[in-house]
Amino acid sequence: MAENIEYTTTGKPHPYHLVRPSIWPLIGSIAGGILATGAIMYMHDVTLFADTEKGVDGVKVGLNGVFAGLVAVLLVMFFWWKDVLFEAVTEKAHTPIAMIGMRYGMALFIASEVMFFVAFFWAYFNAAFFPTDAIGFIWPPANIHTIEAFDLPFLMTMILLLSGCTVTWAHHAILDGKNDQAIKALGITVLLGAMFLSFQAYEYMHAHFAFTDGVYASTFYMATGFHGFHVLVGTIFLFVCWLRTIKGHFTPEQHFGFEAAAWYWHFVDVVWLFLFAAVYWWGGQELAMDLRPE
Repeated sequence: MAENIEYTTTGKPHPYHLVRPSIWPLIGSIAGGILATGAIMYMHDVTLFADTEKGVDGVKVGLNGVFAGLVAVLLVMFFWWKDVLFEAVTEKAHTPIAMIGMRYGMALFIASEVMFFVAFFWAYFNAAFFPTDAIGFIWPPANIHTIEAFDLPFLMTMILLLSGCTVTWAHHAILDGKNDQAIKALGITVLLGAMFLSFQAYEYMHAHFAFTDGVYASTFYMATGFHGFHVLVGTIFLFVCWLRTIKGHFTPEQHFGFEAAAWYWHFVDVVWLFLFAAVYWWGGQELAMDLRPE
């Protein structure tokens, strides 16, 4: 029996998924290095090929390095995920056991994202619970005109909660083999995500404070803006899933690509509920009344 086992370039046959040798991890690390280097050079205002003795001004890097790195990273993402789709759809290489590992990987990725928001909430609560003399020992600072929680932010909350319902509808439709319903539900979810981003952009344009207007503005824009970026990524993620659903890529047995997008979207929903309650409602309204002197 043991003599009949065939060994290939990937090692001993087994149910786990070992991909073919890929160039994308190496190229991805190079692209990430270009992006990081470009960002550092921009932040330090680096000028290349300058020679003060000869009067040569050189070339100021500026944002060129950042843009080059960003384009490189996006290209790696596109071609790497293209290969992953080929493995899943054409080669049928994603076995049930392999998908268990993918689920663990997505869960750990979301856990790492949670840590980002923990840092932002920590900064916000630290400034709110311990306001310093620089802002008059009150929160929000007296010069800040906060955004009314039960105005546009509440509408945005309803939009995100509704999108959570529609993505769950899409999930059940895929499990039941109802591809037409899944296409409709995913289309509505993508539309709701775009609506949320539009309202957030409108809110930013009409806010009475800018990013540099003190600790309240900085923590507000960092937390809500980073969440908005996640909504953008999630909307693109779901849009790709919508296109894949139209092509019939997802089946009741094999649909991890959509499942990962749905997990990510629900994570975005939950984070927004905390943002709405802590930043818009509690920190923007209730806490101000508690801490301001009579």
